[in-house]
Amino acid sequence: MKPTQTTLSTGVVLLFAVACGLAVGNVYYAQPLLDAMAEAFAMDPATVGIVVTLTQVGYGVGLLLLVPLGDLLNRRRLIVTQTLLSALALLMIAFASNSAWLLLGMTLTGLLAVVTQVLVAYAATLAIPAQRGRVVGVVTSGIVVGILLARTVAGGMADLAGWRSIYLLSAGLTLLMALLLFRVLPKHEDAQPASSYAALLGSVFTLFKEEPVLRQRAMLALMTFASAMVLWTPMVLPLSAPPLSLSHTQIGLFGLAGAAGALAAARAGHLADRGLGQWTSGLSLLLMLVSWLPIALTQSSLWALLLGVITLDLGLQAVHVTSQSMIYSVRPEAQSRLTAGYMLFYSIGSALGSIGSTAMYAWGGWLGVCLLGAGINAVALVYWWRTLNIKTPEPCGEGACSRSAAQQS
Repeated sequence: MKPTQTTLSTGVVLLFAVACGLAVGNVYYAQPLLDAMAEAFAMDPATVGIVVTLTQVGYGVGLLLLVPLGDLLNRRRLIVTQTLLSALALLMIAFASNSAWLLLGMTLTGLLAVVTQVLVAYAATLAIPAQRGRVVGVVTSGIVVGILLARTVAGGMADLAGWRSIYLLSAGLTLLMALLLFRVLPKHEDAQPASSYAALLGSVFTLFKEEPVLRQRAMLALMTFASAMVLWTPMVLPLSAPPLSLSHTQIGLFGLAGAAGALAAARAGHLADRGLGQWTSGLSLLLMLVSWLPIALTQSSLWALLLGVITLDLGLQAVHVTSQSMIYSVRPEAQSRLTAGYMLFYSIGSALGSIGSTAMYAWGGWLGVCLLGAGINAVALVYWWRTLNIKTPEPCGEGACSRSAAQQS
């Protein structure tokens, strides 16, 4: 199943990172544009978070139904096909004439954006075992940068040419990326193991039963990404309203404050390769919890918000990359299914955080949002502490994982 490792050149890793960043950006463009979308389609500001929620719901469905196909089908064809269909979904959003078409386009965009996770799993498969954490970290850095630039560029494009313009631009770039992936990705793979689609999907749930590390890390993903969406989804509402009254461009710039997360991603993967994944996770979860203190001061100090965004994103991405590195070490032959299971919980958490945060903002204002986010992070930290006794996989030296997989079979 594993292609020749010499095909994983630095250029291919960087292409994976850029492709992942572009695909995941499609999920996050809407966050600084929710007020503009609410005005364009006469949606209630208190419930406009459904735009982000449906995108995350689509993402969750795609994780369950599409990502496992990476362990069954030719990944090059799967990746290129999903990328082409993503461009069509983006055009649906750009030309939406009413809220129904908008929400359908958002759902399909989320569904197809899971190509990001197919790429991450593919990169992990191609990587030499001892360097898997570093490679996953580099590719995940592309995802982080994509998320950050998505918010920033979307805000700027909205001020220049309206909120629809970012989706037109992304559709064009996505088509270009499909061409590049078609030309660059390895054309040949070893034969995939014979399996039915139903059995493949069922094995995702079997992995949860058999692998305690997957269960633990999936729960952490649910809670950490829920807290992140509690921050990012409603943030445009207090920043765009008086007395701050920031423009979409200015609000989008706050996305760049999380650039430290991209740096943490690669470093966290390196620490996981050294067997320090659990303690890296604990310190990162504590950092996320503390970050809500300055975030709560947003309406009196934008510098406090800046500090809070940096620390929250730093902790979030460190936990995320560490989790991926740890779960990929337990079943190298099931990378796509491990990704699907883990990221399904990520998507559920993101969806719950998105819809809950706008409802909380309508009920308790920005302080209520901060209390909700901090509460979720506190629960995540306690959960991590209580699950420290779970045995975690040792970092694999070159060839070790392959030998272990052979022994298990």
